[in-house]
Amino acid sequence: MESGAGKHWTEEEVKALLSIWSEKSIRKQLHGTLRNKGIFIYIAKRLQELGVCRDWKQCRAKYKNLKYEYRTVKYARNSGDATKTMKFFHDLDAILRCEPVAHLATEGNGRCSATEEQLNASPTADSSQGNPPPAVEASKTPAFIPTVANEGGKHWTVNEVRALIHIWSDKNIQQQLEGTVRNKRIFEQVAARLQKFGIDRDWKQCRTKYKNLKHEYKSIKNGQDSGSTSRSMKFFNELDAILGHGTMEQASKSDNEESERPPEWTNAKSGKDSIEIPGDTGEEDSVSNLSEDLQVADIKKVSDSEIAEDEEDFSSSTLAALEATQIKKETVDIDDDSISSTSEDRSCTPLAKQILETDNRIPLEGAQNHFKVITVNDTGAGKHWSDNEVRALINIWSDEKIQQMLEGATRNKEIFEEIARRLMKRGIDRDWKQCRTKYKNLKYEYRALQKENEHLGNPRRKMRFYDEVDCILRRQPLGPSGWGCESSSLLSVSVGDVTANTGSLGIKRKTWNDEMSPIPLKKSASENTIFQFQKLLTERVNTVTEGKKLLLERLCKQEEMQDLNRTQLYAHPSAMQQVPVAATVAAMAPAASDLKLGKKVNEGKTKEVYELPDIPGCVLMQSKDQITAGNAARKDRMEGKAAISNTTTSCVFQLLQEAGIKTAFVRKQSDTAFIAAHCEMIPIEWVCRRIATGSFLKRNPGVKEGYKFYPPKIEMFYKDDANNDPQWSEEQLIEAKFSFAGLTIGKTEVDIMARSTQAIFEILEKSWQPQNCTLVDLKIEFGVNILTKEIVLADVIDNDSWRLWPSGDRSQQKDKQSYRDLKEVTPEALQMVKRNFEWVAERVELLLKTKSQGRVVVLMGSTSDLSHCEKIKKACTTFGIPCELRVTSAHKGPDETLRIKAEYEGDGIPTVFVAVAGRSNGLGPVMSGNTAYPVVNCPPLSSDWGAQDVWSSLRLPSGLGCPTTLSPEGAAQFAAQIFGLNNHLVWAKLQSNMLNTWISLKQADKKLRECTL
Repeated sequence: MESGAGKHWTEEEVKALLSIWSEKSIRKQLHGTLRNKGIFIYIAKRLQELGVCRDWKQCRAKYKNLKYEYRTVKYARNSGDATKTMKFFHDLDAILRCEPVAHLATEGNGRCSATEEQLNASPTADSSQGNPPPAVEASKTPAFIPTVANEGGKHWTVNEVRALIHIWSDKNIQQQLEGTVRNKRIFEQVAARLQKFGIDRDWKQCRTKYKNLKHEYKSIKNGQDSGSTSRSMKFFNELDAILGHGTMEQASKSDNEESERPPEWTNAKSGKDSIEIPGDTGEEDSVSNLSEDLQVADIKKVSDSEIAEDEEDFSSSTLAALEATQIKKETVDIDDDSISSTSEDRSCTPLAKQILETDNRIPLEGAQNHFKVITVNDTGAGKHWSDNEVRALINIWSDEKIQQMLEGATRNKEIFEEIARRLMKRGIDRDWKQCRTKYKNLKYEYRALQKENEHLGNPRRKMRFYDEVDCILRRQPLGPSGWGCESSSLLSVSVGDVTANTGSLGIKRKTWNDEMSPIPLKKSASENTIFQFQKLLTERVNTVTEGKKLLLERLCKQEEMQDLNRTQLYAHPSAMQQVPVAATVAAMAPAASDLKLGKKVNEGKTKEVYELPDIPGCVLMQSKDQITAGNAARKDRMEGKAAISNTTTSCVFQLLQEAGIKTAFVRKQSDTAFIAAHCEMIPIEWVCRRIATGSFLKRNPGVKEGYKFYPPKIEMFYKDDANNDPQWSEEQLIEAKFSFAGLTIGKTEVDIMARSTQAIFEILEKSWQPQNCTLVDLKIEFGVNILTKEIVLADVIDNDSWRLWPSGDRSQQKDKQSYRDLKEVTPEALQMVKRNFEWVAERVELLLKTKSQGRVVVLMGSTSDLSHCEKIKKACTTFGIPCELRVTSAHKGPDETLRIKAEYEGDGIPTVFVAVAGRSNGLGPVMSGNTAYPVVNCPPLSSDWGAQDVWSSLRLPSGLGCPTTLSPEGAAQFAAQIFGLNNHLVWAKLQSNMLNTWISLKQADKKLRECTL
């Protein structure tokens, strides 16, 4: 039996398969193809869109069986046996009768190949000869069929090889391939350009064909050099023009001249045009840029497409600027950072050398050749760091918490991932390896310079950012000079020259005579000149410093806005939340009236989704004044519903986000819309039930309404309106092998979504309890963030998403079920439904607040324990619990200890006491024996007597209930668990922390199994 055969195909499933098979592009791909796994994977995905769940092996098996059965019946009929028949015979006859038959032509070298006319011929060319049209109308849009990413694959046709050689002949591609070891990105570009010729090859196949052609050419070339002319190969002259440094004019005289190039070559853009680079490798092709250190050019990172579009503007504007300013050759100051021996700075060297050797201005025709695509390899080195990027890195490095984490840390990947995330918030795209490499280089250069200055007495040698790095490594506060121009750079500028900013070109020119009034040449002329120059320079430095300080303050405020409720970064580096750069950009987004909408991404029954050109990575979720039921079988307009739904969703997402749940929500934009991170939605509705009701009773006869599930019941439904959203199992979802934004949905991802669904339900259930409302069930959806590639809670959670029963009474329901239950929709009935929605919207805002009070009071035996107590206070802050620190000794001042205790008992605010006392702990037991409030010991144990001291906290007299925890964070969590019993906001943070810890372990296990940890 063919592998992949299995469950019987229904008539509807076969019809769906035939409808896809009948498409012209599918037939063309299937004809004559031996390795067709990629085609059937595509067909299986298309079938899933039609509601048919079949894997690629089953599709291929059914395809072969239908073909075999058709040919058997066809042969019998041609032999005169008209009794033999089969289902779908006429449909198959319409498809298979149109298949082209490629006649093989013998070439001069004895090989057989199809002629180009046959290769380019339409597979339905004979339909005009009177054949019946296809049974199912084929799609007019050619399908993009993904290939299987293996090194070999489907045979390369003549046209495909010609296209590859055509791209290979591009000088830019040749230069990149020369001496390159890690060339994945180059072949991804080649594959992208082949796509424009209509050739679907992945980068591995391109690399394999490139190597094979090169090997075959070298073998024949060596044979010819040895005098052997018996061996030959196709495209030898073209390859000789590339590898033998010949010209393409010679290649045009090859034996393949009789075959013209395919017409799509002339329509496709050349190698200098824009290149779309598919894939989600996490790396970006960039344009080699001169650093600001060279003070020659500051070419920003742009894509190839932007270069192509701006070539004309660049030519004219640059020429005009150069002629207007008459820039002459000046001495170029290259500091130590610019001529660093590390690989990350080498990309600038050839261009800098070329400019240094130029006698006059930079030639215009050479300016465009300065753009060179470079790749970022896995070592962490890459394109040159600009001054602004290094300043931002040093600014983050100067954070005391970052320094503490870096001290003594051996495995510091998580720390540098956090640094890279912060850089991303400031618009700087660097991965963690690049950040670590630059960090090490700065430290190495600083220490090497320090040693040289100490031993050789050579204080004249400088490095950029020396003072800033010195302040960090010496643990001194970083002065404002670090964010202006460096002192070492300023002193290297000659008195007669002032650095002038000319647009985007940082080129020095003579401006002293133009900007400063001439000073009479007296005895003190040079002193006056230096004084005025220093005054001018100081003013400029102050201006730049103030501007950058304001910018940094703004960035820091935005960072605080996004990270108010981040999990404990320094206690658990692996649990750091990845806040997308889109969220930071959205914080600076224009007002609602000024927000520019892009194209409509999607439209549902109750909302529309629009791109936001001004906020990359974000979309606008616009609600509609529409209410539906039964997959839009009932649909009505309800005035004001958009604003009600938007309020409900915004409050719910804000509650979950502050608790620590990862969501796509960014901020509320207007009364009827909010901004969210752009996600690729997973087509599964996750339902969590506490009480059995609704459709569950229909699907599970015998279960009475009101049956309670402990733990909550998790169900999932595949989004397919045509089939009324069928229920799926975990196994079906895993076997579907969905992939969104580069993330394949497997067992780990399904478990994460299931666990998150239960946690989200329990958080909202607990939040509704103070309102005396029972959350019966909840429906949510997840998506994959296109920037961070992680699963987040997406879509909306409004009154359509749950069932709410005030006081647990179904007759008082306030959710959309009140609309579903209407026998007849009248204006009066719609007003009743609207009042229910308004009732929910008013109370959902109360979920963000709590009437419950609570505090933690930390009592320390002496101020020597202050650092230990500060950790407890910081951990309490993450749970939103106020914390106070007091100093008292139960041994030396028991009366004062009891007075402090009475002070906090008297105001009626629930309090948890934490006793921090070293050596002999009398503080905790004394407090526990004299108060009904909870007391927890958290002794700061020392390394010498800690093993003995801890017994004073563990061995207590009878009648005392005073638990002991050694971790400061553990003491804070103990207090949070007590307050969480009556405070839903604290309880939500605890629940979220448990979920995020579970998810991090699940992901770590997956990486370990995949050997990517």
